[in-house]
Amino acid sequence: MIQVYITGGTFDKEYNFINGELYFKDTHLPDMFRLGRCTLDIDVKTLMMVDSLEMTEDDREIILHKCIKCQSEQIILTHGTDTMVLTAEYLAKAKLNKTIILTGAMVPYAFGTSSDGFFNLGSALAFVQSLPNGVYIAMNGRYFNWNNVKKNKKTGFFEELDS
Repeated sequence: MIQVYITGGTFDKEYNFINGELYFKDTHLPDMFRLGRCTLDIDVKTLMMVDSLEMTEDDREIILHKCIKCQSEQIILTHGTDTMVLTAEYLAKAKLNKTIILTGAMVPYAFGTSSDGFFNLGSALAFVQSLPNGVYIAMNGRYFNWNNVKKNKKTGFFEELDS
């Protein structure tokens, strides 16, 4: 079984057409798995719905605790892209004997075909099944080791530190 933990981030944001703000309502992941015709054994749990810029150390401790207690060795964590690398580092320092993939989106799933969320989620599913134990970030069709990745804030793409 693959455990999927939801923490919020752009992935699950909705757009308020009246005031133009983004907000959280419910996660889109069950619909995404259904629309993607996913036949894998997946358990989806929402841990929190926060923008990653507002994520606290207490939030990261909750995520770590859930990953430690999780029976599955394959975990996908949806997360906001702004502090995804910080959470990956936090989890990696615990040296869990699991494969943990953090993924997110630059454009909310609710925006339809302009969202990269579907693509990133599919990539995360493939990587969690094929990579050895460790902590990784899956974005833009690639995976990155937790300690060799950054978000390029000019381009909006994730890239290796030495590139």
